[in-house]
Amino acid sequence: MAGDERAKASSTGSSGLMRPPRTRLDQPRAPRRRLLPEYDPEAFGRFSERIARFLGTGRFIVWMTLIIIVWVLWNIFAPEHLRFDQYPFIFLTLMLSLQASYAAPLILLAQNRQDDRDRVTHEQDRKQNERSIADTEYLTREIAALRMGLGEVATRDWIRSELQDMVKDMEERRTAFPDESDEGDRGSATRA
Repeated sequence: MAGDERAKASSTGSSGLMRPPRTRLDQPRAPRRRLLPEYDPEAFGRFSERIARFLGTGRFIVWMTLIIIVWVLWNIFAPEHLRFDQYPFIFLTLMLSLQASYAAPLILLAQNRQDDRDRVTHEQDRKQNERSIADTEYLTREIAALRMGLGEVATRDWIRSELQDMVKDMEERRTAFPDESDEGDRGSATRA
């Protein structure tokens, strides 16, 4: 009994008013009641894209044309008691206006979704292009560095030309000083 009074006293505070019960933070909130029905915007967007895709086809134009022709012919040639829309075809005009009033926003919604997808695609393409440009610039710098480094490295052709120049110099010395080369050859032969 004393515990109940303490619990009431702690929940009322000093003013004597009842506080709402504390919500637990470790549990999800209970869903609120809403006046309007809930819907999934993605599902509605996909539905609007399907309708807009259908409205842009030749099949829709053929079906719409056939329906209008049947409507007009029925209301002209059917017996008087079966006609539902007399000559100025006001009900047909109303139905076409209703169809257009729903088709226009659905087409706009589908176009907005396509624009969003295009924007994301263009952003990804732009980032990919930036990466490609950066990679190309990096590779260009690396190739330039390799070319500069190869300019300082002795290549096979350069070594070959240097050796050919040395052979020519030695042959010129032999022809210029024939005695020295013969003595050097004789001395090495006698030692062996």
